[in-house]
Amino acid sequence: MNLILKPEEISVETAGGKGAALHRLSEAGFDVPAFCVVSPQACHWQDDCVVAQPELAAELQEALERLGPGPYAVRSSGRAEDGSAHSHAGQFHTGLDIPAPEVEAAIRDVWASGFSDSLASYRAATHAAPAEAPAIIVQQMVPARAAGVAFSADPVSGFQGCRVISAVEGLGEALVSGAADGEDWQVSETGELLVTPAEPQVLTQEEAQKIATLATRAEEVFGRPQDIEWALDGARLYMLQSRPITTLLRPRPMPDGALVVLDNSNIVESYPGIVSPLTYSFACYVYNRVYRAFVALLGVRPAEISANTPVFDNLLTRVDGRVYYNLGNWYRTLALLPGFSRNRDHMETMMGVDEPLPAELRDSIGPPPATGLKRFIETLRTTRVAMGLFWAALRLPATKRRFLTRLERALATGTPPERANLTELAATWRTIEADLLDRWDAPLVNDFLCMMAFGGSRKLLEKWAGPAGLSLHNDVMIGQGDIVSAEPSQRIAEMGRMVAAAGLANALLQDGRVALAGQPEIEAAFTAYLERFGDRCTQELKLESIPLDEDPSQLLAAIAASANRSAKATAERSEPDWEAAIPGRPVRRQLARWATVYAKARVRDRENLRFERTRIFGHARRVFLAMGREFWANGRLDAPRDIFHLTVGEVLGAIEGNALSTDLRAIVSARKAEQDHNARLPDPPERLIGRGAALLVRAGPAQAKPEETGDARIGTGCSAGRVTAPARVIRDPRSEHLVAGEILVARNTDPGWIAVFSNAAAIVVERGSLLSHSAIVARELGIPCVVGIKGATDWVPEGAWLTVDGESGEVRLGHDTQ
Repeated sequence: MNLILKPEEISVETAGGKGAALHRLSEAGFDVPAFCVVSPQACHWQDDCVVAQPELAAELQEALERLGPGPYAVRSSGRAEDGSAHSHAGQFHTGLDIPAPEVEAAIRDVWASGFSDSLASYRAATHAAPAEAPAIIVQQMVPARAAGVAFSADPVSGFQGCRVISAVEGLGEALVSGAADGEDWQVSETGELLVTPAEPQVLTQEEAQKIATLATRAEEVFGRPQDIEWALDGARLYMLQSRPITTLLRPRPMPDGALVVLDNSNIVESYPGIVSPLTYSFACYVYNRVYRAFVALLGVRPAEISANTPVFDNLLTRVDGRVYYNLGNWYRTLALLPGFSRNRDHMETMMGVDEPLPAELRDSIGPPPATGLKRFIETLRTTRVAMGLFWAALRLPATKRRFLTRLERALATGTPPERANLTELAATWRTIEADLLDRWDAPLVNDFLCMMAFGGSRKLLEKWAGPAGLSLHNDVMIGQGDIVSAEPSQRIAEMGRMVAAAGLANALLQDGRVALAGQPEIEAAFTAYLERFGDRCTQELKLESIPLDEDPSQLLAAIAASANRSAKATAERSEPDWEAAIPGRPVRRQLARWATVYAKARVRDRENLRFERTRIFGHARRVFLAMGREFWANGRLDAPRDIFHLTVGEVLGAIEGNALSTDLRAIVSARKAEQDHNARLPDPPERLIGRGAALLVRAGPAQAKPEETGDARIGTGCSAGRVTAPARVIRDPRSEHLVAGEILVARNTDPGWIAVFSNAAAIVVERGSLLSHSAIVARELGIPCVVGIKGATDWVPEGAWLTVDGESGEVRLGHDTQ
């Protein structure tokens, strides 16, 4: 065998791990600097000195001439070096920038390092093979402007889908030896930049992605994750070395192409921001039970409902502490309904999301449109459902009465929470489950009828009367009279007049409720408000929210603002002119009138039943807080409100006996740390799309959206009227207040915003629909309202004047010019 190995002679046995790897990389087409491999037999010991074989000099001269001019790098290549078990990193001598006349001496130095004491210690510590002479690599030096290492998998976390790069200016030896810190990058296997330096100095983004691709190619060649060394000479990227990653890596997950679509554009009105584990688990339970009952109401067989248990169990998902709809499961729920295959596009509207579902998901769920006999059978099922709904509509008044009776009975059953023990509190919760959450019939029937009646009557009037019909529809919806959502505003206005007459507006702001001392009439009205609407707080569906009876500051601010509001006459509402809207068509006119009045009644009942839901949630809040008090009293929690960091199952399991862990403090501590982390994160986008388990769908880098220009935006007009006034952006109504006569601009609202609504001249909301609470209350109060103005809270400068047209949906910056 030659002392300078020919290509066909190179193998791990003859050329060591590094030499064999370089040969393989070169053969695979990588840009490897020219090199040759010197056989381990090229040197031997003589009188404790290393000497070269006589014929080495001639062979080496020929080899260097083939490599080209120096300088050269002279490195070891032991058989166990750069192996899958032991890298031997830093254990052998390396010569850099070696001129041609000194290469033979460098070869002897590297050969001798194979017998050093430090290498012997390394081998003993790692249980590697005993010392032996290494092969030596002689390679042209690259005048690198940047160099470093890269891993085709993360050696620290063990993830195989991440490429890790460390780079330094100049030669990579300073990085490998630890003399210099590298500039760190992480790139996904799809080329997405995961981690980048704050201010890159060594590499550009394109270069980092190119190096990541180089590491990926090396992994493909060797069939396992690789640790490579590279160098950049100008724009040319060299491969210097490749060896297996020796640390234990995680296995690659099995391919999972299931499409997951999460969306919060609708549910954010009910559950904005961070939502506690207790509220989330409570919501999951409620949605599960309620929508099982919903599809059963619409004729889905019990066996089919049972077969879709995982769908109902997972209608919601929590991302970074925020609640999202799992749209795939909502679509699967709708697919159970008769007539789905023929009304696939219309069903999507029922979900109230801002964007259509991806075609891949929509087309993969549910049966294809029925034909022939199947279509006939489906028509029969749809007809049966329609008849059932008609019968349910006739029985709705009685269904409501029974529901309200059960509600009052459940709220009055058991020991009051403030005096109950844990066993009694668990029993009270089970009563709420059995009598209310599992028998949610009246709200379900009314909500479905409301949705159909409101949308149907609106389309009917638009078809028969055009834009005037839509205006008429809006006029009919205004002034329900007995809608509970308007009552808080009326009471606040009355208390405002009483406070103004007593000259207490400023004192109320400064001293709070204390200012009402000595005013029995105002005090009585205030107490009556809290008894009636104490649970109607901001974010009222979140159990962790503070109700008004605990913190009435928001209510006091609204009363003070109302007291300072200049009195103005309220315009009398004229009766809708049906004959002018639909002249000469008495039958159409009567049908349209009947449909619209029916829709008005369903909207009224929807709001009123939602208030009853508020009472139920308020009762549940008091029950759980009482449980927290008892856990605290028994030394199992550090504070009563720590209960909100547990799930419903964990709380009841700790009381009733099936808890997996009784260390509630440890669970709370972990959840608090997670919540603190989530609170520091920006809100994820409205829609998240990923593949595989829902757990893996997370917000990535924000996608830049085309920026709207101009002074006007068009949304959905929900309540007619035109107002020009100063705007105020309110993000948290618990700490921010509206001055009477200002235009409210908000991202989203809920029924607890009524104290803000009562002083608004108009309402502009980023999200919502014609049936949003803000739209309904605005129509009741007779003030303009526009929803669906994306980015309004960022677009409208604080204190800017706005012109809001609640009929056309136009919102314009600046004074009204009309």
